[in-house]
Amino acid sequence: MSAPSNTAVSPTALFEFLTRIGDNALILGHRVSEWCGHSPALEEDIALSNTALDLIGQTQLWLGLAGEIEAQGRSADNLAYLRDARDFRNVLLVERPNGDFGKTLMRQFLFDAWHFLMLRALRSSTDKRIADIAEKASKEVAYHLDRSRDLIIRLGDGTAESHRRMQEALDDLWAYTGELFVGDASDAELAAAGIAPEPESLKAAWDELVDDALSDATLKKPADGFMHKGGKRGVHTEHMGFILAELQFLQRAYPGASW
Repeated sequence: MSAPSNTAVSPTALFEFLTRIGDNALILGHRVSEWCGHSPALEEDIALSNTALDLIGQTQLWLGLAGEIEAQGRSADNLAYLRDARDFRNVLLVERPNGDFGKTLMRQFLFDAWHFLMLRALRSSTDKRIADIAEKASKEVAYHLDRSRDLIIRLGDGTAESHRRMQEALDDLWAYTGELFVGDASDAELAAAGIAPEPESLKAAWDELVDDALSDATLKKPADGFMHKGGKRGVHTEHMGFILAELQFLQRAYPGASW
């Protein structure tokens, strides 16, 4: 791949961005994979497993580029398996427990709507490497969004029980969505170079996507209030340690092992 067109951006800021988007995909991919063999229907088991595989595949691309930018000899595997919780930069939303099927779907939809918009913007990145990854990933994420949107509408506007569960999931997860749109100095540096959008700039389009789906699902959008944050700077919930204990077990138990 060619070098980025704007060399004024610091490697630190670029590495920070790449680990954030890569860690989002990794942690959500792991969470979704926990449904494998446990979904309420065979079709959903296959669909969720495929979603997890898509996200893990995207992780490899993002973290692989992050390791290249860092230039310290760390591969995507090193970054995924040999960092501690404080070094991960995923948003808190993706590390939330699966809960019931409705909560998993709502978490997926809220993230998919943001992920779709982020990748759409990144397809025009001035860094061709990022644009190329976004072009590939956006096709998969467009499908993820179509599917999660369809299911929350069908369940939200379904039976009294399914509606109740979807509303409870929305109410529980809403306070974790604000972090998706919180920017910092690294984000501003990349936005100024045309590499990535300011996180805040995606909020209006995300609101429109979410509002439209929630209306069709007959779900009441919670009021914006206190929003949890910290994941993008390495401050995570108590769930992160348990995720990594499972995700990283083999590599930690057998360092450097390969098939």
